[in-house]
Amino acid sequence: MNLTKGIKASVVLATLLAFHAFAGSDDSHNRDDHARTSVELGPRPFYLVDNMEDSPLKLQLQSCETRVFKPSDFSIGHRGAPLQFPEHTRESYMAAAAMGAGILECDVAFTRDRQLVCRHAQNDLHSTTNIVTVPELNAKCTQPFVPADPSSGKPAQAECRTSDITLAEFKTLRGKMDGYNPDATTPEEYLDGTAGWRTDLYATSGTLLSHRESIELFKKLGVKFTPELKRPVVAMPYEGDYSQQDYARQMINDYVHAGVAPEDVWPQSFYPDDVLFWINEMPAFGRQAVFLDQDAITPDNSSLAYMKSLKAQGLNIIGPALWKMLTLDARGDVVASDYAKNARAAGLDMVAWTVERSGPLANGGGWYHQTISEAIDRDGDTFEVIDALARKVGVIGIFSDWPATTTYYANCMTLIPSHTSYDRRH
Repeated sequence: MNLTKGIKASVVLATLLAFHAFAGSDDSHNRDDHARTSVELGPRPFYLVDNMEDSPLKLQLQSCETRVFKPSDFSIGHRGAPLQFPEHTRESYMAAAAMGAGILECDVAFTRDRQLVCRHAQNDLHSTTNIVTVPELNAKCTQPFVPADPSSGKPAQAECRTSDITLAEFKTLRGKMDGYNPDATTPEEYLDGTAGWRTDLYATSGTLLSHRESIELFKKLGVKFTPELKRPVVAMPYEGDYSQQDYARQMINDYVHAGVAPEDVWPQSFYPDDVLFWINEMPAFGRQAVFLDQDAITPDNSSLAYMKSLKAQGLNIIGPALWKMLTLDARGDVVASDYAKNARAAGLDMVAWTVERSGPLANGGGWYHQTISEAIDRDGDTFEVIDALARKVGVIGIFSDWPATTTYYANCMTLIPSHTSYDRRH
């Protein structure tokens, strides 16, 4: 065996064994930040490096294959590690922490009794949990499961909201990989919709969490917090007296009551009113509030004047979809977009979302890579994108569906946590 390949195989085996020991240990949920001095990456980052085209970046990444890896705030677990684990579950979060994510995300929705829970959307329980197979809870859904009608071609239907059920009822559900089967004629068939490039291997016991439970888990794991306030699908104020501001305040107060330092929390929202509420009404936490941005680029919303207007309102961090920050130059190389250059010129920090969410990259990387699709044709290009975001755009963190890859890059490029914290300049 080639010596380099032999070393690499040993590293992969060791990291796999360590990862499974972390995820499967009976006392793994009692770990704290003192225990997280090294991480276990598994084989994926090594596979991606091997898959890269020959380049100086590939050589540099290869030179790091035998080092000991450490957690990094540059690596942010997007909903945990949903490439292979059910999103926003205890198991997904633990996997992300094991892979060195220094910051984890809980998307925050509310239940019928106004308790906060970790869900990507208020109305996604039918595709992210087993609710349609629980008759008494399926009956409470806004749209209980309706089977597909093959004769008419009508697809299966369901819509189940966190606000349809109480926290106690929510906690009885099991998290699953996001997806559903539109051709299903039974509730059980409806659950079978996982994308072929993901897996159901770890989806047998997804433990759902309240927002407060996620805070306690993250504290034990020694990671930091980036909660996202989701826009409700129900009319607000909910039931006439629970306003959007009440909801936004409640989310932050969960951190206050848990004794979490504001500098360890980055609240985020796609809606400026939420962000401005935190900046103006809860400034200790608003200082690190993140305005998420997925709107189509226009001359107005990518201009220097626009970026300066955001900064003037007290915003310090913007979180654009990664495609907004990247473009191709005349030679076809991936470079920073004018949007990104103007954000930096205005003094805004940037975080990027989301790498490793597009599945195999052979066909250009889909929505997340739409401005650079001509340069994307292999899985190894994941590292080219991460490198462009880090060195050419200057992002201070990257959300990933599989944090091991970004952790690998951050360690190899010595982006240690103290150098990548969102508040490094403010």
